[in-house]
Amino acid sequence: MTTLLQSLLIALRALRVNKMRALLTMLGIIIGIAAVIAMVAIGAGASKMISDQISSIGSNLLLVLPGSITSGGMRSGSGAIITLTYDDAKAIKAECPSVGQAAPTVRGSGPVVYGNQNWTTVINGVTPEMLLVREWPIESGRNLLQSDVDGAAKNCLIGQTVAENLFGSADPIGKIIRIRKIPFTVIGLLAHKGQTPQGQDQDDVIYVPISTAQRKLLGSQFPNSVGAIMIQAKSAEVLSKAEEEVTELLKQRHRVGPTREIDFTVRNLTEILAVSEQSSKVMSMLLGAVASISLVVGGIGIMNIMLVSVTERTREIGIRVAIGAKRRDIMLQFLTEAVLLTTLGGIVGILVGIAGAALVANLVGWPTLVSINTVAIAFAFSAGVGVFFGFYPARKAAALNPIDALRYE
Repeated sequence: MTTLLQSLLIALRALRVNKMRALLTMLGIIIGIAAVIAMVAIGAGASKMISDQISSIGSNLLLVLPGSITSGGMRSGSGAIITLTYDDAKAIKAECPSVGQAAPTVRGSGPVVYGNQNWTTVINGVTPEMLLVREWPIESGRNLLQSDVDGAAKNCLIGQTVAENLFGSADPIGKIIRIRKIPFTVIGLLAHKGQTPQGQDQDDVIYVPISTAQRKLLGSQFPNSVGAIMIQAKSAEVLSKAEEEVTELLKQRHRVGPTREIDFTVRNLTEILAVSEQSSKVMSMLLGAVASISLVVGGIGIMNIMLVSVTERTREIGIRVAIGAKRRDIMLQFLTEAVLLTTLGGIVGILVGIAGAALVANLVGWPTLVSINTVAIAFAFSAGVGVFFGFYPARKAAALNPIDALRYE
């Protein structure tokens, strides 16, 4: 312990003698560590943002869409013809054991007016199960009821974006708005959801009973038809099973056989969105790997400076060996000096990296996330660089012949 303390004091004295050289030597490590922390923080922030957006859509989700069909020799694109019905959604919930909820929906858009304020937004005709599938809480008011659907009630739920543009900071509950010139009572204000991974504003929406949308707002050539069915499996473990059950049931209901093509599409939203999250994590790792290159460059700079230091202090090494210093003491001295350089540089680099991440977050508005693990790994890596690149100069110093060292001018 005493030997290590002495080596540390000698290393500090050597750094004080050559302050500018020590600072320039540490600069590579400082830049490297700062770059690693800032880049990983940016990547982690982006990954968390995508993860939050995925969570906002819902969990264990399947989406059933109308498929393409061929009629009279002409093939229609996916969704060109309505092939799903409200009864399909009821059957899915009742007959598929792995399905927890099924929510049919029809979609359109139109102007919404309150007083002298107006806003054009997305209008979704839904059932009460939609908020359960989307895991979307209500901030104030109440959800739609099955009685609203059965009676085609003129009640609606509005998103935060719609509320801000029509009512500002006023409470919208109980207010009468006009959707496509038809009066509706606002019975619920949806909680904030934010953007989807595709950048769409989920809060810019109005939910009305699906029967009301079909009969009075959006119109439909087929009153029982729906534009899509959102399905929530009972758990992530049975999600694939739910997808199989839904597919088989709809094949039976739509009489899909060898001579008739499938007229619907079942999409696993959880898998699709998970790919986006994984891509973000890979990008974060790549950013960290690219930034780590500067650490290697900084380590090479430290090795070069330490070799110069060994050459300059050859006579000092000879004197220490002549008065009884062992080779391991000489090696420990120079290794301690290299580790001290990288450790000090690592500490400064960590502070610069955290400050840089905060600056990016404030100036660009890009989310950043600095984790303790990243800081700890960066600090350990900086010390490791000192050991790795300081070993060769330390070993060279310890291997000097004391007689030759004393003769060195």
